[in-house]
Amino acid sequence: MTSLVLRSKNCGLFFSGQGISLVGTWMAKVAAAWLVYQIGGSALELGLAGFSTQIPSLFISPVAGVLIDQWNRQQVLLATQTLAALLSLVLAFMTLTERIEMTSFLTLSLFQGCVNAFDVPARQVWIAEMVDSKREIGEAIALNSLTISSARLLGPSLAAIAIGTLGTGFCFLIDAVTYLPLIAILLTMKTVSQKALRSVSSRPWQQLKQGFTYAASFSPVASIILLLALVSLMAMPYSYLVPIFAKEALAGGSDTLGVLMAFAGLGSLSGSCYLMSRKSVIGLETIMTWATALTGMSLLCFSRSENLYVSSVALYCTGLCLVLQVAASNTLLQALVPDEKRGRIMSLFALAYLGMVPLGSLLAGAVADWIGAATTLTINGGICMLAAALFRSQILPLKRSLAQTTNP
Repeated sequence: MTSLVLRSKNCGLFFSGQGISLVGTWMAKVAAAWLVYQIGGSALELGLAGFSTQIPSLFISPVAGVLIDQWNRQQVLLATQTLAALLSLVLAFMTLTERIEMTSFLTLSLFQGCVNAFDVPARQVWIAEMVDSKREIGEAIALNSLTISSARLLGPSLAAIAIGTLGTGFCFLIDAVTYLPLIAILLTMKTVSQKALRSVSSRPWQQLKQGFTYAASFSPVASIILLLALVSLMAMPYSYLVPIFAKEALAGGSDTLGVLMAFAGLGSLSGSCYLMSRKSVIGLETIMTWATALTGMSLLCFSRSENLYVSSVALYCTGLCLVLQVAASNTLLQALVPDEKRGRIMSLFALAYLGMVPLGSLLAGAVADWIGAATTLTINGGICMLAAALFRSQILPLKRSLAQTTNP
């Protein structure tokens, strides 16, 4: 199937470079989880690792959204990719020279989180600007999810091989190198028109307040962000606990971890392919609700499994449902909000998507140390199912707002 957005030279260049970069990113994520578990060996320290990577988004993303509404997004992405490559290079050097310890790892993760707080909202706005109309935004976001999911499938598999043969340090080195194609593309890429870029008369604090006020007063936007925040808090931290299940529940090693993460990536890929086949944003609100409920059911199943096949299928379903939930939330927000507020609203998306994960990973790690990883994921899965049931009351208002937006 030929994608409409791939007919754009800018889209083709950007997504090809991003695909290479993300393979390295997922290799580094798996290697980092295994490294932390080897250094610390506890659920709490795995939670701390996730916390340090994502917590900057909780505080920086809203301010970043204000700035991104004014800055050139291409230059922002160039800066964030360059800084991320340098941080991966430092982590590779420290690991390969056996100087890495928990404190230095958490510090580097904190810096990476600061970079991500700017990168994620800038990337979402940039993707929306590379298409010609709002009708194509859903396809562009689906293609972005497909790129991420493909890398999520390939990255963990390559990481499992690399960790077993070369060690975790080489995964971080590969990650640093894979940033280079995207950096080169951003340097040579023809500048996309900055649709939302404008001169701003109000102060940054006032713009920030306007963004929060708009989101809070428009119930469809508020409900999407709140549901995404809860899923990020309860469901997404599961990945930081997977090493525990790989080693203890399944009696495996880094290869078992690679298999589990690869199945989660395969689920994400399947969800992204489905989203690519859709031609309208109408109906995504229902998909988002069911995806949240099924995420909870999948986590319940995974948390109680002691069989690799059952665990792999459960994580496949988890990856599938999470990508549907996140991509649907992203697409709906992009379709609902006006161009001049997109940077600020997408920063709130980043706040809900990434900002809640550190709190969830820290909470999950602490609770898992207290009552066990299996019981923790069981509780989190149940909360996701309850949230989906409560969100059903917002489906009809969302449908009305979408109908007004897509058919003005």
